[in-house]
Amino acid sequence: MVDFDATESMTPFREGSGLGAILFDSKQLRQADPEWFLPAKWAERARPVDSGGRGGAWFIDAPFGPSLLRLYLRGGLAARVSRDQYLWHGANRTRSFEEFRLTRVLLAKGLPVPRPIAASYVRNGMTYRAAILIERLPDVRTLADRAQVAGKDAPWEEAGRLVARFHRAGLDHADLNAHNLLFNPQGKGWMIDFDRGALRIPATRWRENNLMRLQRSLLKLRDTRSRDEVMQDFARLRRAYDIAWQRGF
Repeated sequence: MVDFDATESMTPFREGSGLGAILFDSKQLRQADPEWFLPAKWAERARPVDSGGRGGAWFIDAPFGPSLLRLYLRGGLAARVSRDQYLWHGANRTRSFEEFRLTRVLLAKGLPVPRPIAASYVRNGMTYRAAILIERLPDVRTLADRAQVAGKDAPWEEAGRLVARFHRAGLDHADLNAHNLLFNPQGKGWMIDFDRGALRIPATRWRENNLMRLQRSLLKLRDTRSRDEVMQDFARLRRAYDIAWQRGF
């Protein structure tokens, strides 16, 4: 868990029978509204994100700037029990608060991440629901999209160097897939979605797990590209990663 930051502000609120709170940066926002985390309240200013993830994300045209609203949703077998409920272990251990704080730490380290705006939870008894608002990056596409459109001309080396940079800072990404690496037309890259991520002492095992997860996602999302093509391109990414890692970048 990331330590509390003195610039954080927290606003409690009530939603029906539930008790909730919003965590935000007092230097960015003067106050926060629980309705910001309800997609329906944005009406025509909200557009569902149509790629990556499990759904539950919207591009928002907000007064505080273009943003992305993401609800925390379960996948796999756990979703059969509850799609959006998580076991309560305290406010500081909610998925939204942990991701908000981790993203702020990464930003403070100078890493290319979108700025977190606010995070919320609503608790009912022993379970809670959560959501987060983050800055929307302009004119970017995922590595998965770039691979399908550009193939060998996708930013493979840039992606490798980007991942190495985050690993050097100690970030163990819980779901490093091709949707979580974004690039603009000039080749500048960002990493996103730090839910369940953690800062660790750089070590071979978790770094390799991250890279293998990224490789599996590229194979899964290859569309009409052959497995051999994907593996050749991933080899380019991996070579760039290894060079950057050895140089300490």
